[in-house]
Amino acid sequence: MTEEFMRVAATSEIQADKMKMVHYKGQVICLANIMGKYYAIRNTCTHMGGPLAQGKLEGHVVECPWHGSRFDLTTGEVKKGPAQTPEPVFEVKIEGTSILIRPK
Repeated sequence: MTEEFMRVAATSEIQADKMKMVHYKGQVICLANIMGKYYAIRNTCTHMGGPLAQGKLEGHVVECPWHGSRFDLTTGEVKKGPAQTPEPVFEVKIEGTSILIRPK
């Protein structure tokens, strides 16, 4: 069964090329606005649990602030270690000014 979309933020809450931590059913999510398109992956780094939304955003890649692991926001894949496990990715939908997500 497919999970339902859930509103996690308003588009006005995330400026272009910024990230925000949001919650989806008890999970902490890193929501990013990349030139007006939104992406969501799990916020907890798969290496040591660093908060990705507090990291650095470069294009479609987020860098964990703790040890520098880098993840592709579009696919969740690891671009640079020490992390070896990809991040779960969430589907993002915009309805008016609401940002909705669900697991892919």
